[in-house]
Amino acid sequence: MKTYFKIPVLCLIILSVVLASCNSSGGGFSITKASGLPYEIVVSMSKASWTAEAGEAIRADLESNVPGLPQPEPAFRIMYSDPKDFRGILTYVRNIFIVDINDKMYTTVALKYENDRWASGQVVLTMNAPDSQSIAEFMTQYPDEISKFFNRMETGRAAENLEKSTNRFVNDSLKRKLNVMVNVPADLQTIVRASRNFFWATNDAKRGRTDLIVYTFPYTDAKTFTDEYLVAKRDSVFKQNVEGVHPNSYMTTETKYSDPVYTAISDRGKYCGVLRGLWKMVGDMMGGPFVSHIRLDEENHRVVVIEGFVYAPETNKRNYIRKMEASLFTLRLPGEFDEPVTETLKTNKEKIKE
Repeated sequence: MKTYFKIPVLCLIILSVVLASCNSSGGGFSITKASGLPYEIVVSMSKASWTAEAGEAIRADLESNVPGLPQPEPAFRIMYSDPKDFRGILTYVRNIFIVDINDKMYTTVALKYENDRWASGQVVLTMNAPDSQSIAEFMTQYPDEISKFFNRMETGRAAENLEKSTNRFVNDSLKRKLNVMVNVPADLQTIVRASRNFFWATNDAKRGRTDLIVYTFPYTDAKTFTDEYLVAKRDSVFKQNVEGVHPNSYMTTETKYSDPVYTAISDRGKYCGVLRGLWKMVGDMMGGPFVSHIRLDEENHRVVVIEGFVYAPETNKRNYIRKMEASLFTLRLPGEFDEPVTETLKTNKEKIKE
């Protein structure tokens, strides 16, 4: 059974006063920093709509399973609030989704968003609709639109944080070896292997291990950007370079129980392939999720693959793999080194259906 959390009104009032006092200075007030954990979201809408088909459609979207994980994990953790209780600390949460249903004011479903409305680092998405049924129809027509929006915002935040806390030593080594730039997470301090065509860094953690791999190969054919070719290339490269602790053990792509999924996105206005799925270790009992970004380096006539993979048995893996994917979005090829790393993650208002 899924649980939606509701904070008592008295606590909201007390906490909001404390937060405002802590941020006051010289008789004025400074904006509060957004609160809450990554992938937490407050949904504010009437109780009647929340329990009707509109609420069901919204929950189905925000709680849809994250693709490419070995066990089901919801995209977001929802905190529900009735509009009359939406005040105080709830207004400071980093992700807020407000649903306003009014048949006298609206004739169709429309979405709009605002940054830093009540707190810095916050995004507030508002949906206006005439009735509950129109919302359900909208969610059917545009599946995953809401979760994709908030996921894009969370990835952008993580990428911005990487600019401040990235591992400079590993970054510089990667640039020297492969002539690419990546904001590597600060905890990935161990370089396992570094050559002209293959680079591997890890946090080597006992719990929640995350690894980043970058490799290149010559571009010869447009068929390169297909799931069949890229999986075969991945398995070939990893068999040679990602060995296990046991003799003759190595990493490969898991295809028996779950096929990798290949999609295409635009990165800095250029084609970027995204491959996500599961990996396993041949000759060992290890496995987990991975995600790869594949881009064409036209200047050097090569394909650049950057991958993050996670090994975190007996625990949730959603936030680990999403942190790694934020790092993948910071990949810059020759000619892009001076470009802002988060430009491709910015949400244009044109992308929000109106």
